[in-house]
Amino acid sequence: MTGREDAIRQSDGQPAWAQELLDHLRPAGRDIRRVVAWLAGTAHASVSLQDATGTLLAGPRLPLDQDLVAGIATGRIASAAWQGQGSHLRLVKVDHPHPHPARSCVLAVSREAPFDRHTSDIVTHTAQVLELLLTAHESTAAGHRLRRAAADLRLAVLQLLMVEDTVSARRVAAGLWPGLLDTDTACVYVVETDPAQRDRFAEACLGATDEQALVVRCPATDGHVIVLVPREDLAPALRSLVERHPGTYLGGSVRHSLARTATAYGQAVSALAIARFRPDRTAVYAERTRAERLMDPAALRTWTARVLHPLDTLAHHTRAELLATTRLGLEFTAVNTAKILGVSRNTVRARMERVEGLLRTDFTDLTARAVVHLALNAQAGLQDAPLTGDTGHPAPGLADPLAGPAVRTWAEDFLGRLDPDTRNLRRTLRTWIAAGGNAERAAQTLGVHPQTVREHVRSAEPVLARQLLAGGSDLYEVVLAHLAVGDLDRPALHGTKPDHPDSPVHG
Repeated sequence: MTGREDAIRQSDGQPAWAQELLDHLRPAGRDIRRVVAWLAGTAHASVSLQDATGTLLAGPRLPLDQDLVAGIATGRIASAAWQGQGSHLRLVKVDHPHPHPARSCVLAVSREAPFDRHTSDIVTHTAQVLELLLTAHESTAAGHRLRRAAADLRLAVLQLLMVEDTVSARRVAAGLWPGLLDTDTACVYVVETDPAQRDRFAEACLGATDEQALVVRCPATDGHVIVLVPREDLAPALRSLVERHPGTYLGGSVRHSLARTATAYGQAVSALAIARFRPDRTAVYAERTRAERLMDPAALRTWTARVLHPLDTLAHHTRAELLATTRLGLEFTAVNTAKILGVSRNTVRARMERVEGLLRTDFTDLTARAVVHLALNAQAGLQDAPLTGDTGHPAPGLADPLAGPAVRTWAEDFLGRLDPDTRNLRRTLRTWIAAGGNAERAAQTLGVHPQTVREHVRSAEPVLARQLLAGGSDLYEVVLAHLAVGDLDRPALHGTKPDHPDSPVHG
């Protein structure tokens, strides 16, 4: 490119028109339409630029012999000149760096006056400038396509990890990012930034981690960037990046196996909610005193195995797919779960309905959702606990996991925070949960306005330090506390939906 610019500068001792033409090579002026318009004004001519297929790229369409145009575009003819009926026409080939040679372009210049040497030089050099601009444009477009393809592959790798298909994820990643997933564990971080700045921030994350992390533009939430970090020493770079960009927030998970990427992602989103209220705008998921942490690990694992036992008859890939979808579907909406996994919302609903059928329960019941959520969390967090007892029998009720004195003491203290409020927030919350989180049905039971129910639930959030209206982990924790103290009925498991095709009675 520099050599051709120098050739133009030396032409005719760099006359004024040459300097004007060179100005079109500056970053702010690289537009083939402007160049064609400039040539038309300078040469006092009508000028067009089209490819061999007749596609007009710039300027007005001129009446041209298409066979002649095709001959020049394909290289059979170097250039052509024609005159008649009071006009003079010049056709010049402009090489286009397109993979298909037939996409080379033709510059057509038509004017009333004959082409003198001065005008011919302008046309020749303009063709060279156009070639440079087309080359630069194609390089930019190719770079964009490459970046888009790489981003799509990163998303594909993340989606494979979300459904626990680590073998396929490693195979896809190995070609472009060797060694990226040569690890058994990783942390997941979610960065929140201005949606308009997300692409730039994603590139900044790639740079900050030296492309040693899996950086993905979240398909569900505009403004979110998901970063899977295999090495602990990369996390400080992300925190430093957030520090330097006001208005950005960072939430991170604890370390999990790659097969538990979906669990790690849920933790990162929970931490992100906390990061919005911290001075440094960052937070890492902290294991609060949750109900499952107060239970005997071996007994909890046995109970979990019994709850999820109906899924054990499925093929490993199908089981992992159903569990991963359910784990995300209990945390997020069906629409967002579908976007994260790269499937349709109907697929998400169908998978969760299949899990409902296998467990013979009903996910419209918040207590059932909370119990299955507990089982899924226990499965993810207690992999090393010894398995005791027979898992081949129907799951018992929640009496064993939630009947321990430590769990009950925790639940009473936890819900007891609501007792000082004279509005009886505890009764409203209990009724709202029993109504499936539906304010209208809860209001009918309580004899109040639905808005009153919502205000009471919203007032309970800061007291319990949990997000309730948004659903997800925080709400399920509150549901389990109510179950532990006996304020809600135990949900049925392996005892409902007997007509479902996956139900044992149909097997």
